[in-house]
Amino acid sequence: GIHLPPVSGIGGQSNYGAQSVVLSGGYEDDEDHGDWFLYTGSGGRDLSGNKRTNKAQSFDQMFEKFNEALRVSCRKGYPVRVVRSHKEKRSSYAPEDKVLRYDGIYRIEKCWRKVGNQGFKVCRYLFVRCDNDPAPWTSDEQGDRPRPLPVIPELKQATDITERKESSSWDYDEEEACWKWKTPPPPSRKRVTRGNAEDERRAKRAIRKGHNMSVKEKVLKGFSCLLCQKVMTLPLTTPCAHNFCKPCLEGAFAGQTFVRERTCLSGRTLRSQKNVMKCPSCQNDISEFLQNPQVNRELMGVIEKLQQRNEGDEDTMEESCKEEVADMEESSKERGAAMEESSDASPESVENDMPYPQAESSPKRACKRKKVDAGTPIDQKSKRTKKREEIDAGDDETSKIDNDGMENGISGEKPNVGDDLHDAPVVKGRAGSVSNREKTQEAVDEGNDSPSSPLHVRSEEDDFQ
Repeated sequence: GIHLPPVSGIGGQSNYGAQSVVLSGGYEDDEDHGDWFLYTGSGGRDLSGNKRTNKAQSFDQMFEKFNEALRVSCRKGYPVRVVRSHKEKRSSYAPEDKVLRYDGIYRIEKCWRKVGNQGFKVCRYLFVRCDNDPAPWTSDEQGDRPRPLPVIPELKQATDITERKESSSWDYDEEEACWKWKTPPPPSRKRVTRGNAEDERRAKRAIRKGHNMSVKEKVLKGFSCLLCQKVMTLPLTTPCAHNFCKPCLEGAFAGQTFVRERTCLSGRTLRSQKNVMKCPSCQNDISEFLQNPQVNRELMGVIEKLQQRNEGDEDTMEESCKEEVADMEESSKERGAAMEESSDASPESVENDMPYPQAESSPKRACKRKKVDAGTPIDQKSKRTKKREEIDAGDDETSKIDNDGMENGISGEKPNVGDDLHDAPVVKGRAGSVSNREKTQEAVDEGNDSPSSPLHVRSEEDDFQ
């Protein structure tokens, strides 16, 4: 952003210089003239306790911290971003709306110390605008040009005056007619990672995982000892309602006695005095509690249950991850084996494996069987192949039935071989016509595919369908 600190009016570091300032009317010594202004440094006010702001100055300002950062920028000639706030009521260049307005690049030409309006010394800085873009309060289309420095009367009584003796890092280039860096800008203090991008992503994931703790882990963190900052073991609850581990609390008072023996100057023994043992978190005396400390069983039970549930969740997560990896490996192996077998098999062997009824079945039925075969393991395919061979053998035997068997099989009392047998003619003689036999044979073959056919063998495939 333009200005990083959320409260301070100066953004920078004492060893590297300042990057930005905000004109917000915090000091009554400020003077704003638009293209140049006199800025007062920070400090000199009592902000002890809970005070965020204090208008009254109580001691002198020094060139340290943020004030020193501005002086480094003055010596090096670094550009400084300037932001004006609507809170600056004394300036006619401040924005009218309640906003913070960026007004461009300025350069610190001089800095000094002088006695301020409240009687204490303040640090003063002369800012002069040097931006390639025009100021927001002007109608100019071009940026700033080098201009002579204004006359500052207060410099006559000033002390610790600092002026730039070397060439400025940010200066005007006559050839290009613009302000630019004459020397390389100072290196950024932001950490730059030049490692592998994948390693950086993994590190970010690990950090994110550490932040996204589970609810149980957060609850367990609330049961931490106030001394060792770890989950309590053998928790003790003091009368002042503070929780500690028993070893930690006893170790804090190791070597101390509960009673102190006293003697007078003559050597006579006086009445013993009780030693005061203060709680590590407050000023209450817990010496009587330490004489016979009792472990808080209820609190210990809650901690143990949370720890067991947390460990159980981690174990189940690890087991589920291992099972998923194993399933993926097995499925990949089965797919590879199935692809190898399908590539090695010839078209003739595939045709021989197909049973006779399926060869003449409808296209929809064939598509369904292909889907089932593609989604079933190889062992089940071998079993089905055997069953289909048995069906083929049964079809060959039925084709060898003589005319008597054909007559008896077709003209029986249970003609539910198929829907087409109801319309087939019944052969009454031993020497029937050839046309009738062919029609009957076709009806039998077509009836083999129906579930009510006596030649139909029920398989796992039919159960699936």
